Amino acid sequence: MLFLTSDLHLGHARINELAGRPFDSVDEMNSALISNWNDVVDPTDSVIVLGDFVMGKKDETLPLVELLNGMIYLVPGNHDRVFPTDRQLAKWTPLYTAVGIRLLPAELSFGPLTLSHFPFDGDSHGEDRYSECRPTDRGQLLLHGHVHESWKVRGRQINVGVDVWDFAPVEYDRLLAAYTIENENTDAERTRGSDTD
Repeated sequence: MLFLTSDLHLGHARINELAGRPFDSVDEMNSALISNWNDVVDPTDSVIVLGDFVMGKKDETLPLVELLNGMIYLVPGNHDRVFPTDRQLAKWTPLYTAVGIRLLPAELSFGPLTLSHFPFDGDSHGEDRYSECRPTDRGQLLLHGHVHESWKVRGRQINVGVDVWDFAPVEYDRLLAAYTIENENTDAERTRGSDTD
């Protein structure tokens, strides 16, 4: 089975405050994220993490990845030390791969689907940061992270981040179903609006 997720921020002490997470400590958050992951992901499953996976002291947090089920692929985000613009990319790459992370490009496209840490537009901090790293909107469906709790589905953008998916990876089919439901509701609202005009 294929799962997607993003923005775990394992080891990041301030993310509980910044993203309004319900954990009292970074250790409690790490434990919950690992437990939730392993509750839904089997060892034979694949998980694509769309960025901002591991933070904090890397010698303490990278080993946490070895506690997670499944084959793990990482599309790097701005907080990952293997993001293409990181000045010490060559130093960090072997440390990430040593714990079983399979690195992917910062943007992947498969026909009408694009995977990126970043949305086309929108941010968790008001203004759109990292404009040079964002995918180009060519009318495709985009699976992304970066925006934390800002939205789940917004137009053709689906946020796979843990903050809106019960702090666990999400099955690919469930993401597509959420997109379909959201767009059916939007279409129905437009139809109702035009009927009253």
